[in-house]
Amino acid sequence: MSDSRAWHRVVAELVAKDVRVIAVDLAGHGKSARSARYSPKAWADDVVETVEPLLTGAPDVVMGHSLGGLVASLVADRLAPRAAIYIDPAFSFPKGPYGWLMKLAFALMPRPKRSALVRMNPKWHADDVDIELATLRDWDKRTILGLADSRALVPPSQPAMPSLVVLAEKSLLITKKVAAQMRADGLTVATVPGTGHTVFRDDHAGFMETIRTWVASLALQPEPALATVPIRATVPIRD
Repeated sequence: MSDSRAWHRVVAELVAKDVRVIAVDLAGHGKSARSARYSPKAWADDVVETVEPLLTGAPDVVMGHSLGGLVASLVADRLAPRAAIYIDPAFSFPKGPYGWLMKLAFALMPRPKRSALVRMNPKWHADDVDIELATLRDWDKRTILGLADSRALVPPSQPAMPSLVVLAEKSLLITKKVAAQMRADGLTVATVPGTGHTVFRDDHAGFMETIRTWVASLALQPEPALATVPIRATVPIRD
């Protein structure tokens, strides 16, 4: 349901360190156009088409959360970043009737009021509640149809770049079995204690420390052009 605005605190911290950041609104979210049909592949096609012309070579890191994590994994296959980070990603979904009931409830539920958001997310800053209310107004509920086929919800198998999966302590989507399979396939899996699905909103400091420590362990040196150009860009995807 969220869009690039959810990343405001993460973006601000990265830009303050002279990192160039491009934040994307997926189709059906934020300022991006609605689509007649949604699918993980279509979202990834949109992102690559929009972002690739803005790059001066491969990006250092591709990062996404939830649905954005699934899309980011498909984008990473094509943009070949030096590293990838997926936050509580939509790499799996409950099977059978329970899974269908979850999707149906997600599609039909009314947009929550402020009091409900605060109750569901007690660790969120007030700014994040305001942002979520705004993003909910801009969100196209039909995007849930893009996840109707659960066969598309799979983690990357033996990724070509170092990949970190940051999980909530109580992940909505990733079971212990799926986490174990990702480790076996070469992904690093870490959990931020005390967090729910939107890890970087529940514990911003803990999330940033987790990704900072992991990136430092890779000894990635920023490209000179990116190290000296602090740019914050939110990119809507148009038809």
